[in-house]
Amino acid sequence: MEGISGSSCILSQSHRTSGVRTIAELLENGGVCGIPTDTVYALAASCKHPDAIKRIYTIKERPTEKPVCICISNLDQLRAINPPFSPLLWRFMDLVYPGGISCIVQKGEWLKKLGVGPAYGQVGTHQSIMIRVPDHTVTSHLTDITGPIAITSANPSGESDSTHHDMVISRLSDKLDAVLCDGTSNEVVGSTVVNCLKIDEGIVTILREGCVSSTKIMQLFEVAKTMEDMM
Repeated sequence: MEGISGSSCILSQSHRTSGVRTIAELLENGGVCGIPTDTVYALAASCKHPDAIKRIYTIKERPTEKPVCICISNLDQLRAINPPFSPLLWRFMDLVYPGGISCIVQKGEWLKKLGVGPAYGQVGTHQSIMIRVPDHTVTSHLTDITGPIAITSANPSGESDSTHHDMVISRLSDKLDAVLCDGTSNEVVGSTVVNCLKIDEGIVTILREGCVSSTKIMQLFEVAKTMEDMM
């Protein structure tokens, strides 16, 4: 198989099981790939390979002080390891995931049980981690195979998001091992980033408004608080 070694970028088709498995194999072996999500295209690297995550920064020319997030397939992966999240945080996440929202939560040893151990120092900040659970069948299936992956938007730093696999190919294919081609993206902007670090004080903060409006986020937060009050 080509890729990883610096040979030509592989183009795989998302509607083919073999195409998704090709990307999964490349990620498992330390590759960096362009993949579709429920918002825009992303660059992905396995959390088993810290050096691959470092490559993402080089490929994008991304400032090192800007953290990348992790992507998992569903909340059951988190529940299985029982991180120390409050009931309110769980209720909020149940309402917003899966979807075009990224939640910032407290970092901790629980990440290592999730499979992020090797990349613990390459994702998030010293204190926090941003989690994505995309509402996208292909991305979910891919992360079911690989486990947690580190992702960030598939564009050179400072440029617009990639909304079609052709954009990823034309901009970055010479630096990538593969692109999972899925046509036009579902959105024209990335996820909405929500800081949940003070959620138990009754505060969530919108750090970046993306495809989900701030108004919708705050409505869901109010619902989560009401549900907790009813318990």
